[in-house]
Amino acid sequence: MLDGPIPQGPWFAGGTGPPGAGMRVETTALTGATPGTRREVTLYRFGTPGAGTKVYLQAGLHADELPGVLILQHFLDLMQQAEARDAILGEVLVVPMANPIGLSNWQFQRPQGRHDPDTLQNYNRNYPDLADLVGDTLVGKLTASAATNQTLIRAAFRNALSGMTPKTDLEELQITLLHWSCDADYVLDLHCDHHAILHLYAASHRPADTTALCRATGAELALIQDVSGGLAFDEAHSVPWMHLRDRFAPDHPVPIACFSTTLEYRGQFDVDDTMAQQDAANLMGFLGQIGVLKDIAAPRHADAVHLPLGGAAEVFAPQGGVVTWAARPGDWVAAGQVIGHVTDPVSRRRLALTAPQDGLLFRIELWPSCTRGQGLAHVAGESVVRSGNLLSY
Repeated sequence: MLDGPIPQGPWFAGGTGPPGAGMRVETTALTGATPGTRREVTLYRFGTPGAGTKVYLQAGLHADELPGVLILQHFLDLMQQAEARDAILGEVLVVPMANPIGLSNWQFQRPQGRHDPDTLQNYNRNYPDLADLVGDTLVGKLTASAATNQTLIRAAFRNALSGMTPKTDLEELQITLLHWSCDADYVLDLHCDHHAILHLYAASHRPADTTALCRATGAELALIQDVSGGLAFDEAHSVPWMHLRDRFAPDHPVPIACFSTTLEYRGQFDVDDTMAQQDAANLMGFLGQIGVLKDIAAPRHADAVHLPLGGAAEVFAPQGGVVTWAARPGDWVAAGQVIGHVTDPVSRRRLALTAPQDGLLFRIELWPSCTRGQGLAHVAGESVVRSGNLLSY
C-alpha cells in the first residue's frame, strides 16, 4: 500500500482551489490474474481516523455506471475545500472508481463492467459474509454494553478480513473495499440504472437516516428491504449487524451500527458536470446533517416515497421488437394503464405494455430493442408482490 500526496491543482479544467493539506491517498495493487498484469484501486482519506463519525463513499462498482463516478470527482473537490477550512469533524473515505477490473471490460467497442467475464459473477454480489466470519470468535467476548460490543465487532471484522487469502483479483478487490468500509457508520454506494429517477435502496432499521438522505440528495423513491438476497455491497455492511444481533441479543446487545445504501443516480446517460456538481453539493449537505461537516447547509428536497422492494413489479416484453414508451420514469401509473408498446417490425404486430399495478414507474430499460420475455420496466407499489432474491442479475 502506497501513501503520498496527490498532485496539486484541481482535477478538471476550471476547477476550484488546491487540495487540502490533510487529504491522503492510498493505492492498493491487485495481484493480477496473469504474469505482467496488475490493476490498482485508490482511496482518498479526509479527516482524522477515530475522531468521529466515519463515512465511506464509492462509485463505479458496476463499472459501466458513470454518473456516480463523475459526482465523486466533484465531491472530492468540495471535500478538499472543506478540509482547507478545517470543516471536517469526522472521517470521510472516498473510492472514486471502485472497480478497475470492470472498467477494462469492453466488448465490440461497448463497455460491459457489470459482470466478471470469467465467472459471470455480478461485481456487486457475493461479498464475504462478515457475520459468518466473526460470529464464533465473539462467543464469550461480548458484554452487556452495546457501545462496547460495537467496538469489539468492528475490530473482529477488520481482523477477519486481514486474514483472508483471495484466490482471484475479484475476491481481492472485494476484500479490499470491505476492509476500508467495514467499520464505517455510513456506507454510500453510488450506482445508476438504465433510464430512471434518482432512487435508493435501504434497510428498515434506520428510517430517519433514510429520510435524511432522500431529503439531502433529492431521491424520489426509497425501496426498503432488510435482506434482498445476493449479499450486495450495501447489505454486506447492514445484514451482518442484524444477524449478530439475532444471535447474541438480548444478553449481549448489538446495535445496527452501519447505515448502508445503494444510491441510484438516475440513468446511464445522465453524465453531466452541472448535474454532478449539484449532486456532490447535496452529498456534502447530508454529511453536514449527520455531523461530519460543519458550516454546511443541508438541502431540503421534497420527501421521497418509501415503498417495499418486494413491491417493485416488473413489466416483461410480450414479444421481441422495437420498444416505445407512453410513460416515463417518475410517472405515477394505474394498474392496466398502457405505458408503452413493443412493435414487431416484420409482422407489424404492435402489443401494449401495461402497468402491473398502481404505483410509481421508476425505471425503464436502456435499449429501444428487446427480446420476448425480457424485463423492460419496474413499477413500485405499496403491496409486496415478489419474494426471495429481489435483485436483478
